[in-house]
Amino acid sequence: MSIEQWWPQLKPSTREWLVDNNGDAVPPEVVAEITDAGGSTATDAWWVGNNGPSGFYFSDEAIDWIEAVGNGESPEPR
Repeated sequence: MSIEQWWPQLKPSTREWLVDNNGDAVPPEVVAEITDAGGSTATDAWWVGNNGPSGFYFSDEAIDWIEAVGNGESPEPR
């Protein structure tokens, strides 16, 4: 599932945290919420970056997408 599909399913406070901490490691509870919303971090989806011992990170493209959303823009669907 693409970020455009699961993003609206997240709690507003989670979306705000992701915008405010864009590019940082995503805490396990946020990863769990993303998964519950339909976004599997165990795939090769374009928005999945590194996922290892240091935590889950979004891809550079996803970081740009989240930044655009945070700026009130409507990024092009992927």
